[in-house]
Amino acid sequence: MRRIRIKGVNDMKEYAFGIDLGGTTAKVGLFTTSGKLLEKWEVSTDTSNNGAHILENLAAAVQQKMQEKGLSADEVEGVGLGVPGPVLDSSIVPIVCANLGGWGNRNVSIELSELLGGIRVLVGNDANVAALGEIWMGAAQGCRSAVMVTLGTGVGGGVVVNGKVIDGVHGAGGEIGHITVNPHETAVCGCGKRGCLEQYSSATGVVRCMKKLLDANPDTACTLRGRDFEAKDVFDAARAGDALAAREVDEMASTLGIRAAGARRPGHRRWSQGVHDLGKALDAGHAALELLGKTPRCGGWWQ
Repeated sequence: MRRIRIKGVNDMKEYAFGIDLGGTTAKVGLFTTSGKLLEKWEVSTDTSNNGAHILENLAAAVQQKMQEKGLSADEVEGVGLGVPGPVLDSSIVPIVCANLGGWGNRNVSIELSELLGGIRVLVGNDANVAALGEIWMGAAQGCRSAVMVTLGTGVGGGVVVNGKVIDGVHGAGGEIGHITVNPHETAVCGCGKRGCLEQYSSATGVVRCMKKLLDANPDTACTLRGRDFEAKDVFDAARAGDALAAREVDEMASTLGIRAAGARRPGHRRWSQGVHDLGKALDAGHAALELLGKTPRCGGWWQ
């Protein structure tokens, strides 16, 4: 199996920043351009006023780190930004992103570059760039094709075949989070549809469905009843033996597993057991990963 070659790496400047923009937080990393992670941190995603301050806050996070480390713009190759939505031409987010409070419809590359004093910015769908990252330095290293499923505020999917991202004509080729899994759903997804995978298998979806389960079973004991909770709390409760929480986790994992398996090419010669890094993406740790790994037809593939 051949390894994907990153063209021009030897000609690059020494440092680069990577940003994973999510609906709750943005994960920021300082890297060498050879792929070594030097430092990582988080900043809150401010979705108020249609996300008007999102790029300002990201620029400030990068600039503060540059100042802290004594880095000049001449030492920084650029900034790579993954966003939870479709991207065109490595620069334009053509729609309003469902999980970013109305943010979108803009040339993110130009706007963020201007805020950073001209440092080059490239933008991609978060799951697509995650898939490329796994091929370059992660679990799919040495492979040319991979499917990556990402979980957080939403559900994303990235597909790479023979070293090329399958992004589709509108930049949404891997958006599995908005595949309809329940045509009878009455609640509206952030994208405007009903019954999307994201409504059941994202971190926010787990909380939503757990609350519905509590309401539908008022006489069933549950450690989550009567308090605020997050997706991690649901997984922790299931691991501790809470029957109602375990029921929600089983339903979430089953729904996700069936759809994740659908991304696999039938008869593929290499098939992993479980979905890579889903537990960490949910901030639920190994418990979620173990539960997902036990779900029939749940997995990811690469070659």
